[in-house]
Amino acid sequence: MRWEGRRQSENVEDRRGEGGGRGGGGLVLGGGLGTVVLVVIVMLLGGDPRALLDMANQAPQQQGSEYVSSPEDEKLKELVGVVLADTEEIWDEEFRKLGRTYQQPRLVVFANGVRSGCGFANSQVGPFYCPADMTVYVDLSFFRELNERFGAPGDFAQAYVIAHEVGHHVQKLLGTSDKVNNARGRVSESEQNELSVRLELQADFLAGMWARKAQEKFNFLDEGDLEEALRAANAIGDDTLQKQAQGHVVPDSFTHGTSEQRVRWFRKGFQT
Repeated sequence: MRWEGRRQSENVEDRRGEGGGRGGGGLVLGGGLGTVVLVVIVMLLGGDPRALLDMANQAPQQQGSEYVSSPEDEKLKELVGVVLADTEEIWDEEFRKLGRTYQQPRLVVFANGVRSGCGFANSQVGPFYCPADMTVYVDLSFFRELNERFGAPGDFAQAYVIAHEVGHHVQKLLGTSDKVNNARGRVSESEQNELSVRLELQADFLAGMWARKAQEKFNFLDEGDLEEALRAANAIGDDTLQKQAQGHVVPDSFTHGTSEQRVRWFRKGFQT
């Protein structure tokens, strides 16, 4: 992926080294990888997985600590800024085609924990989008985990993650996520999970759509880049994560979609 030296977004905020503290309430979208693994562990221990998410929003105030960045992290931060800038340009254009104005999201880079409009989150939650403050939150250590733990290396795999979270922002602006959230209280838990899966797969589709439009505009992909994104989508499917955590899968508990579904919907978006 050819990204170095290109324009970075002005909407990136660096909060590394700040204390997380407590924040407001709200539904977190897209914070799937760490959360899915932790929920599976809690279920295996006989606990209520919803309590885990409640605890995240009720985390105690943390004191700030000095953060020392590494050259690797600074390069990752630059990549995040370039990818966010590319999403801004593409979605600006797509919204204009609809006669609408694209309200650009903010992106917060944090380390260990962060206070968002949706509450407190630690790094185990993974990258997530908070509709309450229309902000994407990313701990850069996630990208190392994506490589080392889940076997999905590469800068375009990282770009896919950012594009997926921005996809949730697009859903927010179009009213899709609000419709899904309004329906949650009227359906069963398994039906709520199905709605979550559909929302996540649509975000994968939007990430693929962005990748295609960005390639046409910037010609930034190298050979093998698309495979990096597909490998990442495959690595973070609910079935793959559950199989790794407990040796079997529980389809009714899926909230993000299977590996096959995530790959398929990203590919559909790219081919649109």
